This record gives sequence, C-alpha cells and structure tokens, in this order.
Amino acid sequence: QVQLVESGGGLVQPGGSLRLSCTASGSIFRTHAMGWYRQPPGKQRELVASITTTSSTTYADSVKGRFTISRDNAKNTVYLQMNSLKPEDTAVYYCNAQHVVFRSNYWGQGTQVTVSS
Repeated sequence: QVQLVESGGGLVQPGGSLRLSCTASGSIFRTHAMGWYRQPPGKQRELVASITTTSSTTYADSVKGRFTISRDNAKNTVYLQMNSLKPEDTAVYYCNAQHVVFRSNYWGQGTQVTVSS
C-alpha cells in the first residue's frame, strides 16, 4: 500500500515563499510521475505542476516563473518550491503519483496553504 505524506503548508504573507514536500512509502518513484494539485475554496481541483520519471516538468500558466517542482528519487520525495505567493494561491495542495503505464493514481491527504496579510 502506497502512502503519500505531504508537509510544509502554512500561513504566509503575499510575496512570501513556502516549500511543500511529499514523501512516498514504497518504491514507486521509478514507475510514477509525480504532481502537485490544488483545490481553492469552492473550486475544483487543478493541476499545479508535474514531473516525470526523467524529470521533465510542466506548470500551470498561473504559477510559471514562481513555482518549481523537483524530485529526489533517493529520498522518494517530491518538492514544490513556491515563491512570490499571491492570495489566489490559497488552497489545499495535494500530492499525486500516477503510474506511467497503467495511469493508476495515489493521493496524499492534502496540506493547507494560506496566503494572507
């Protein structure tokens, strides 16, 4: 059973930074692309950033130039560095792992990010 455990959320002022971490139990990094999604209050969940097993990355237009996704395969951990945070970045952030062939998904429990003065 794979578990994804997120950490690093919290309250930050506009313009500030946070780094989210997601550590996976089990050896899934070689076979799973990793991603960060977010769900703002009252809205649908959306993709923020993703990274393949070969470290190719994609970003939502709203976070390009501000957020950076990375992975450390030796630690089974994926990171989301968030800079220049805006109030509209406020959301619950979820870690996702998707099998590269079967497209099966695992989700973390979510971590709250609040950007407010």
